[in-house]
Amino acid sequence: MRFDVITLFPELVRQVALHGITGRALDKGLFQLETWNPRDFTNDVHRTVDDRPYGGGPGMVMLYQPLTDALEAARRDDPAGAKVVYLSPRGKRLEQATVNEMAGRSRVILIAGRYEGIDERFIKAHVDEEISVGDYVLSGGELPAMLLIDAIVRQLPGALGHKDSAQQDSFMNGLLDYPHFSRPEVIDGRRVPDVLLSGHHGNIERWRREQSLKATLKWRPELLDSAALSNEDRQVLNKLKTGSRNPKVADG
Repeated sequence: MRFDVITLFPELVRQVALHGITGRALDKGLFQLETWNPRDFTNDVHRTVDDRPYGGGPGMVMLYQPLTDALEAARRDDPAGAKVVYLSPRGKRLEQATVNEMAGRSRVILIAGRYEGIDERFIKAHVDEEISVGDYVLSGGELPAMLLIDAIVRQLPGALGHKDSAQQDSFMNGLLDYPHFSRPEVIDGRRVPDVLLSGHHGNIERWRREQSLKATLKWRPELLDSAALSNEDRQVLNKLKTGSRNPKVADG
């Protein structure tokens, strides 16, 4: 897979490919990362990429021409027509389903804006989708682009140490992940749950599913509205909801 990022700070974006899972995936050749700086496509001595907004107001707006020329350069060897994504506060909130869909593509072009935003005419002419990483404001689109790249690379075959690791992440099945434990068995008087030491895989899987449902009910109950739940899941949830109304029931 290949990512092209149009950004005023290419050195920042490249950091995502230097460490951890994404760094190892890049070393394996599982993806490519190319950056394109709009300043390299300006026509004036000052390499101007922004100007004041029409209508007045604070801040500056990224100009149409440098962005368009940078995009055209990125697309010169793009016969399949990569999807162009603008990281934008008004975009669709990023969710795992979108990550999974993009992981099936061969190429994605990401637009990382700065200042007050980019010329709306560029968005209308060239952007296929706008994506937001949350309801808060950042200084630019570089961090959201890095976040999206990291999330997608995790889904590429061979990126993780175990082929099933990504499938067990939070949100992959519509629920939050279950809690994890490692050595030693006892820390400060807190023991690993007995079921995880039992060696009974059926009981372990049932416990993990129940804990996943419990975590989702507690922290992100709205996810349950769209999750694929079995009759057994619904029975577990009913018991958990009843227990949450009983002050004698301990949380844990």
